[in-house]
Amino acid sequence: MAKCEQCGNDYKASFEVIMAGQTHTYDSFECAITALAPICAHCNCRVLGHGIEKNGSLFCCDHCARSSHTMAAS
Repeated sequence: MAKCEQCGNDYKASFEVIMAGQTHTYDSFECAITALAPICAHCNCRVLGHGIEKNGSLFCCDHCARSSHTMAAS
């Protein structure tokens, strides 16, 4: 069993994620997403797909990218 870095749960079916050369251990996708997924610069939801990057900011979708004040200049 390995301890989840996010919630501290010891779970027999934990798994490892390697990101940027660092190994992390989680007991669920929920914990991995909470710890690792970036946040949309407009609506603050977790970006689970590829997202949209504009002017150095990451957005979850085109709607947020177009609606964001950071996009007003583009």
